[in-house]
Order: sequence, then C-alpha cells, then structure tokens
Amino acid sequence: MEETIAAAEDSQIAGQIPQQRGDSPQETAVRYAEERHWDVVPGTWLEAVRGVPRCSCGEASCSAPGAHPARPDWATQATGSATVVRRLWQKQPTAAVLLPTGRTFDALSVPETAGFLALARLERMSLTLGPVALSPDRRMQFFVLPGGSAKVPELVRNSGWVPASLDLVALGEGAYVAAPPTRFGGRGAVQWARRPTPANRWLPDVEELISALAYACGRDR
Repeated sequence: MEETIAAAEDSQIAGQIPQQRGDSPQETAVRYAEERHWDVVPGTWLEAVRGVPRCSCGEASCSAPGAHPARPDWATQATGSATVVRRLWQKQPTAAVLLPTGRTFDALSVPETAGFLALARLERMSLTLGPVALSPDRRMQFFVLPGGSAKVPELVRNSGWVPASLDLVALGEGAYVAAPPTRFGGRGAVQWARRPTPANRWLPDVEELISALAYACGRDR
C-alpha cells in the first residue's frame, strides 16, 4: 500500500513551477515588507569577471554566489520598513533578497526531490501550506510558524527517524533564506514552488509538516 501511494506521489513530482514575476529585487523586497510584513536584508550580488558571474564577496569558491549575506551584521540591518528597504537597494540594485528566519517564520530546508515528494503527500492530505521556496542549489524551504525549528529533532524522532540520518535542516533565529528573484551565480534564480498569497498568510505549525518531510527525506537517502 505504501509503495502504491509513493508511486502516485512520484507522478506528481514533475509538476510545473509557477513563472516568476519580472519585478526587480528592490520592488520585490518592498512587496515582501509591505504585503507579508517580512523583514528583508540585501545580500551579495553578482559581478562579471572576464564574462563569468562571480560573487561580490570575492571568493572564487563561494558556495552561494550572489545569494548570501554581504556583511557580518546582516541580521541587525534587516528591516520591515518599505522606506528603508528602498534606500538599501538603491545602493546595490541587484543585491540578493534575503529573509531572516526566526522572526515572522522559520523554515525547513530539504533536498528538492524530497520537497516535491512531500508537497504531493501534503496536498493529498489537504493540509494548508505556507510559502515554499525552490533554490538553484536544488533545495526547498517550507515556511512554518516561528519557533518551530527548535522542535524538529524531537518531532523527527517521534516520527520514527534518526535526525542525523535525514537531510532536513531547520532554520530559525540567526539563519536566513534567499527569496525570489535572487540569482545563484550561473545556476539560475530562486523561485516559489508555492508563492505567497492571501490564502497562505497564516503559516502551518511545524508539527503539521514534519511527518511528511521526514518520510520524504528518508526515501531520498
């Protein structure tokens, strides 16, 4: 029975990702602050070096080129003021749009394959999802109520899994997610697998998602 359900879910994994709006990083960051009341902060950006996009941090081996904090005090620089957001992005219009976690939301980061599998299962269960981001490094971030990240290890164990055996990362205070339209080097842009809408303004609790996410990550090992 479990194999039949898994096969049905696998058939949904190849669903189309919604097309992104063509707004600039500044316009999008302002919208996140105004419409979602999310704090935002500009990150690094891409610079062309001999025709090759390189991260503004200057590290040739940067693991997230153009998509990570640009300064050590980035958390204190984050703001929900649309006026301040406009001013910050005027300094560097192509800077990454970063959303600090642990404030208005936490996030659960899983491999892309596991993420799509979990999405299929959660939709079959008719659970209400919050926004879900898909990054070019082939990971998905599920937004949940703040404070949920601290509960993850115990919830995973209660679901019958060993936390260290799963590629499931809880992002809370002190962490961040890169949001659309942030670009990762030459790998493409962050997209919304489930975009923010009025219907998902109220985020799910981590307990509602953890079983499906842990199962999907277990299958993806």
